[in-house]
Amino acid sequence: MPAFRDIVRRIDSIKNTQKITKAMQVVAATRLRRAQAAVQATRPYADKMVEVLQTVSERSTEYKHPFLIRREGKRAVMILVTTDKGLAGAVNVNNIRAATRYMSQNFPEQQRYVTLGRKGRDFLLRYRRDVIAEVSNLPDRPSQGQVLPAVTVALEEYTKENVDAVLLCYAKWISTIRQEPTVRVLIPAEIPARDRDATGPRADYIYEPDPESVLDGLLPRYVETQVFQAVLENKASEYSAKMIAMQNATNAAGDLIDSLTLYANKVRQAGITTELMEIVSGAAAQEGSSRGR
Repeated sequence: MPAFRDIVRRIDSIKNTQKITKAMQVVAATRLRRAQAAVQATRPYADKMVEVLQTVSERSTEYKHPFLIRREGKRAVMILVTTDKGLAGAVNVNNIRAATRYMSQNFPEQQRYVTLGRKGRDFLLRYRRDVIAEVSNLPDRPSQGQVLPAVTVALEEYTKENVDAVLLCYAKWISTIRQEPTVRVLIPAEIPARDRDATGPRADYIYEPDPESVLDGLLPRYVETQVFQAVLENKASEYSAKMIAMQNATNAAGDLIDSLTLYANKVRQAGITTELMEIVSGAAAQEGSSRGR
């Protein structure tokens, strides 16, 4: 049976750990609110870009941009979005598993990766995957310019016909307790058709110099916007997972403290009982020896 002092020291150590996990939970909750606000702020821009792409594609029906042409082949480059730090639950594991599984099933001939985040980069390099570009140490509020170099490398691979598709994998933020690994095909781009049954006025635009030129300039920006949106979604998923993980750790530490406190009380009571028994036994022995005399 361990000594009472050893149990007390362990309880104090767990209490210190509980304070750390509680503080990390509060920090993650604060950063989560900021990440949610960033995701919501970029959605109107992304929606408007899709709307403009829809109208441009309707105007230039005979023109096919290279990013819209589907190629028959089994070569692809995957833009994998992960976190730079750990303690994010299963977010990184799920993203990496979804990306590698999708590539193995659909593009077995040639698999290349562009990583946004240190965890994905380290995993792929450890297993000798072909990583052609990487961006790590992104801040809590990343800018589109910080993500652009990696996206440019992926687009150049498609333009040079080194690959037949450009894919994107990230953790889509659904709610605080739910984050889903999502794999999307960026190129060839699939522009959703406008709803013909929608009521109300529709926006129409005058294009200068022509719709084809606007489409040439807009499609790369569309891909960049999708990747940047994925980075923001992944940030929100990261802080959601961290907050839940630290909350579970704090609760587990509290349960362990209660259990050890109860055990410490039992050890102390057993020690007191043993001391009383020794005193009683000593007194009885002394009384017996006195009677023998």
